[in-house]
Amino acid sequence: MNVKLFLDDLRVRFPNEPEYLQAVEEVVTSIADVYDTYPVFERYNLLERLCIPDRVIMFRVSWVDDNGKVRNNMGYRVQHNYAIGPYKGGIRFHSSVNLSILKFLAFEQTFKNSLTTLAMGGAKGGSDFSPRGKSDMEVMRFCQAFVNELWRQIGPDTDVPAGDIGVGGREVGYMYGWYKKMTREFTGTFTGKGLDFGGSLIRPEATGYGNVYFLLNMLATRGISLEGKKVAVSGSGNVALYTAQKLLSLGAKVVSFSDSDGSIVIPEGVSQEQFDEIFEIKTLYRGRVSEFAERHPDTCTYYRRERPWRHVACDIAMPSATQNELDGDDARALLQAGCFAVSEGANMPSTPEAVDEFQKARILYAPGKAANAGGVSVSGLEMAQNSQKVRWTAEDVDCRLRDIMADIHSQCVEYGKEDGGYVDYVRGANTAAFLKVARAMIAQGIM
Repeated sequence: MNVKLFLDDLRVRFPNEPEYLQAVEEVVTSIADVYDTYPVFERYNLLERLCIPDRVIMFRVSWVDDNGKVRNNMGYRVQHNYAIGPYKGGIRFHSSVNLSILKFLAFEQTFKNSLTTLAMGGAKGGSDFSPRGKSDMEVMRFCQAFVNELWRQIGPDTDVPAGDIGVGGREVGYMYGWYKKMTREFTGTFTGKGLDFGGSLIRPEATGYGNVYFLLNMLATRGISLEGKKVAVSGSGNVALYTAQKLLSLGAKVVSFSDSDGSIVIPEGVSQEQFDEIFEIKTLYRGRVSEFAERHPDTCTYYRRERPWRHVACDIAMPSATQNELDGDDARALLQAGCFAVSEGANMPSTPEAVDEFQKARILYAPGKAANAGGVSVSGLEMAQNSQKVRWTAEDVDCRLRDIMADIHSQCVEYGKEDGGYVDYVRGANTAAFLKVARAMIAQGIM
């Protein structure tokens, strides 16, 4: 396969989708030699079929604000691939949402879901609507209008959405309630639901906890303990907060958080009491991390409109905010400050230049499709519980999550280990996920 010609063709066909093209290039480049060892892949034109979504659903969402004004947003659902199970992936409500971002997320989701060992295909959806600054009633009306356009395209054995940026338990509840009204059935069509109506224990914590579990497996390959290590975390949503919660319980020092307004750096690490304060600010009051900095000027520094990476000294970085938040200069700053491991809690948070810097330095680097798969893994476990009409204990779900993350790590090592013992986790994750989906697609014929 000529990788350059393949990517050039995609660029011509999808010229205004940089995030999607970036995600495809990362995967295609790392699996090219594996692809070439199986002539049947080329005969079935498998790579092109895998890179282009099965379908893209686009629609207008009209809703009424509290002043009685009709507002309009764009809505999307990208159903990328369902060779190994029903479409599965989150819904994102954020002003930055566009088709390129959702195609990249759906593409990544296909590979991530493949790694979990659960029967889930890949999808992603969302809207350029932002819940920030909206009343509960406005959010409810928007969610209902969104599902009013989407409900025919989803179902427990067809496509199972979940939450993502801007979509938490409140939004999932509103969407699921309207889906029930339209279909007149109580099924496990959405995940991330409230515990009172089919949600799973450990689901809000799952992505953050899973990332830490993957990190522990990765550190163990070099005999490194997490205790006492300084860990820089970006973001302050569910992923970042529960990553920090688990890190603190294991004796690590969490030295940063961020949001869209800026970053806070706490050089000596947050105490449990300070973390509880940040948690309350973000989850109870939907506040900003700057509020914490104002209360603790002696121990915390706030960097307005900046990410934490160039201002923090850490052993481990866990970017958990959004795509392309960590660039080449950030990576070089982290490496110079002594960072020896990066485990991604967000989807594609590191730019290609940053990934290249990490890999050249031969540090431990885990891509998001492997390290942050804990969230969708527990979503898959929620689907299983809904299907059986049961609820597992928190301990049972957490144990299953640990096992899944350990299995994902093992797959990465199997396909990514190089001569000399270094593990290329990018190559390992991409190869393991690709081969599973590819075999399923070939077995099922051309569709």
